Amino acid sequence: MGEYRHGGGTSMGIAARKLFFGVFPFISAVFLLSWFVVVRSSTARPSFLDHAFLPTVTTLSVVKSDIPLQQQLSTPSSFSTRARAILVDNDTKPEQINNIVSTTTNLDAGPKPVNEDKPIIRPEIRATSTNGDVKCNAESSLKPPQQQQLKVYMYDMPPEFHFELLGWKPEEPGRVWPDIKSHIPGYPGGLNLQHSIEYWLTLDLLASEFPEIPRAGSAIRVRNSSEADVLFVPFFSSLSYNRYSKVNPHQKKSRNNVLQDKVVKYVTSQPEWKRSGGRDHLVMAHHPNSMLSARMKLWPAMFVLSDFGRYPPNVANVEKDVIAPYKHVIKSYVNDSSEFDTRPTLLYFQGAIYRKDGGLARQELFYLLKDEKDVHFQFGSVKKDGIHKASRGMHSSKFCLNIAGDTPSSNRLFDAIASHCVPVIISDEIELPYEDVLDYSEFCVFVKTSDAVKEKFLINFIRSIKKEEWTRMWTRLKEVERFFQFQYPSVEGDAVQMIWQAVGRKVPGIRMKINRARRYSRFAVTDTHRDGGRGGGAGRRSRHHIRTPKNFW
Repeated sequence: MGEYRHGGGTSMGIAARKLFFGVFPFISAVFLLSWFVVVRSSTARPSFLDHAFLPTVTTLSVVKSDIPLQQQLSTPSSFSTRARAILVDNDTKPEQINNIVSTTTNLDAGPKPVNEDKPIIRPEIRATSTNGDVKCNAESSLKPPQQQQLKVYMYDMPPEFHFELLGWKPEEPGRVWPDIKSHIPGYPGGLNLQHSIEYWLTLDLLASEFPEIPRAGSAIRVRNSSEADVLFVPFFSSLSYNRYSKVNPHQKKSRNNVLQDKVVKYVTSQPEWKRSGGRDHLVMAHHPNSMLSARMKLWPAMFVLSDFGRYPPNVANVEKDVIAPYKHVIKSYVNDSSEFDTRPTLLYFQGAIYRKDGGLARQELFYLLKDEKDVHFQFGSVKKDGIHKASRGMHSSKFCLNIAGDTPSSNRLFDAIASHCVPVIISDEIELPYEDVLDYSEFCVFVKTSDAVKEKFLINFIRSIKKEEWTRMWTRLKEVERFFQFQYPSVEGDAVQMIWQAVGRKVPGIRMKINRARRYSRFAVTDTHRDGGRGGGAGRRSRHHIRTPKNFW
């Protein structure tokens, strides 16, 4: 038995050695061949690529930098020949390349003296072309990229939703809009004005149909809804809340709530709403308490809001909605020639002190600051000439407090901007208009609430801001105040145009959502229609009951 196992083991060993010596040469040959191909491909162009089939494009060679990009952008000295990317056309002649290099070297002749009181505008390096050849130059610009004109379809809703709320009556049956060339219905003053965004946007759309009315053209009204980027719902919701939110003795519901119900019924019955699920509709609800019931039914639409303080995040959020400024109610500071030393008040606040929710900080700050010299912190309202008193106070103050109240935002911020009084924002949840294109830190001071309520923290921090820094922010305030001005007719760069442009920046995202929602609509079949042949409804297709898989992966 032992001899049998020994002989069998010997036979298996011989077979294994034969197999090894047979396979090893084959593996070695494959390895050597692979190594030869790799070496050849690293020293010459691959012969299997036919360049005749490639498009004839201009190839650019980039001189790489050994300085980090962040350092290049942050330090003026980083703009040197060594740190600059030079774009060169492969067909460019040697003398052209020398011209490019000499142009870039001239930038390094040494730093020019700058005025320290002015913010430094760093040059933007970009490729430009003169005769088809690519070269590199430095160019600075304060203007944002030009947007295409926003096409807006405005529903011809009955006058009870808009200008009739202002007391306007149609001159003839069936007329929807006032003749703005002959008469423009006025908007009520006082605090009503601060949420009047709906009024200014509607007027601007109406004016876009009359070439003789001079206006800026960020948005234009179109009559065909299929051509529109967004669909505008002209309901003056803030005015409706301010004037008609109370229930009269003979009413079961306030007129404001009745109008909201009508708006929902009107809009959701339109084929345009059904086509997109409402995602491309624009609804104005700037007053925090406006559209309280309708917002929960029109939530897929894009809202124009003052903040998100009273909205759940699934109804309103910064991704789909637009934050618009309040219309300031105090007088603008025209021909402001004031200086740091001619504004005697260091820090100014006048308004309601005892608030709820996030506004509790006002009360704490009142007790911390009320005895500080050159600080004005008092209760105030629009009564007893309150608006004029606030105008004089802000115009003579260096810094103006903007503290969260019942909601994160308030009109006080925009009153401060109109007064060229540097805003001090103490509101952790605040959302600001156009912040995707406007840097508020250039003209505002932000303080966390938890820090502001510490004893002596806020006043010491404000006193540490010197004249030069304040002057820079004050200068910037005068440059940006036009972005927050409402007027008719609208002019380039005012609040109306800035809001339309903010809406336009949301349009690509809206289109993506609409297109994504249509992915599987063609193949959707509802089980409820499968009645086994009864009534002939088996297998009918529906676009409204698309089931998405719970575990796609």
